Amino acid sequence: MSERRFALWAVLLAAAGTFALTMGVRQTMGLFLSPLNTATGLGLASISLAFAFGQLWWGLTQPFAGAIADKIGTGRVLFTGALLVALGTFLTPYMDTTLGLILVIGVLAAGGAGMAGPAVLMSATMRLIPLDKRGLATGIVNAGGSTGQFLLAPLAATLMVGIGWVGAMQVLAVLVLLALPAAWILKGNSLQAAGATGPRPLGTREAIGQALRNPSYLMLAAGFFVCGFHVAFLATHLPGVVAACGLSTEWAGWALALLGLFNIVGSIAMGWAVGRWRMKSLLSLVYAVRGLAVLLFLLAPKTGPVVLVFSAVMGVTFLSTVPPTAGLVAKFFGPANMATLFGIVMLSHQVGGFLGAWMGGTVFQATGSYDWVWYVDIVLAVGAALVHLPIREARLKPRVAAAAA
Repeated sequence: MSERRFALWAVLLAAAGTFALTMGVRQTMGLFLSPLNTATGLGLASISLAFAFGQLWWGLTQPFAGAIADKIGTGRVLFTGALLVALGTFLTPYMDTTLGLILVIGVLAAGGAGMAGPAVLMSATMRLIPLDKRGLATGIVNAGGSTGQFLLAPLAATLMVGIGWVGAMQVLAVLVLLALPAAWILKGNSLQAAGATGPRPLGTREAIGQALRNPSYLMLAAGFFVCGFHVAFLATHLPGVVAACGLSTEWAGWALALLGLFNIVGSIAMGWAVGRWRMKSLLSLVYAVRGLAVLLFLLAPKTGPVVLVFSAVMGVTFLSTVPPTAGLVAKFFGPANMATLFGIVMLSHQVGGFLGAWMGGTVFQATGSYDWVWYVDIVLAVGAALVHLPIREARLKPRVAAAAA
């Protein structure tokens, strides 16, 4: 293997591995919702609020983490983020109030995962990977989050049975520390790289202002809001959905695992597809498939195999929106402020995530069913499929894009 190819795979392994650990831990937290409720007696709505705040804070963190990474370097941001995820996850079992859970789940763990999240990781990948390989590379990195979910969800479920939910959560916290070496591999920043190869890139404030005046960027962010609603609801409440179908915790663990496994397929396939078809059309297709799949699930009998098939279909579409969304941001504005501008889109995603996680618990506590959340999800999916169609995918002409060219 040549030195260049080795360096390429080292970057992919570092970025995908970091995303696998941080996202894998976050996406298994739904398994702990019921034990937390039993241990604290706070009620499903209160605990869902902590999870929902985590969704929001994960999004709020990313633009700022991206701006810092663009200036001082990716490595320091990733190192700090991994430590915070581990700390917040380890301390969660010791919290017995809603405020305490919001602090450890919603601020420490979620904030750390935001610092070591897609905005920073995708930016680093695009900076370090050749232009012709970026589409597939972002798909591989995105698939890392799903790989983590596929591996850690059944591991967490097994550990919960073997050593209890407290021990299981703390084992996950220790595993996150395996991401620390990636900080050295992914060090460096996008602004220096862009400035070294062309005209001076836009400053952060100027780049944000330009993006917020761009209708295509705003429509992209609106669609990603819907993705956040859908993803956060499933990640937080899929175990509850499985339980409401009268199925055991093992079915819930495998449902989460299949969600992650098939998202690996969807993410890599989408990374391949973005180099061949219009990214806005791919996004419209993904959202349309989601809405149809939810409708069919509501009409189908709620057996174990049906739940697993539904989880697999949802997995194919789960985070496959990330490569084309990141690709469109880079196509519009170039890589110089990529972490910041994609971080803002991720913020929109997580505002939707807050609503999805919070509404799931609130609606179920009020009605004893998740049906109304599914109805909202279908309507939002149709809206997202439509809102991407007017996006102008042709490259725009900001000064920073000229630098990237």
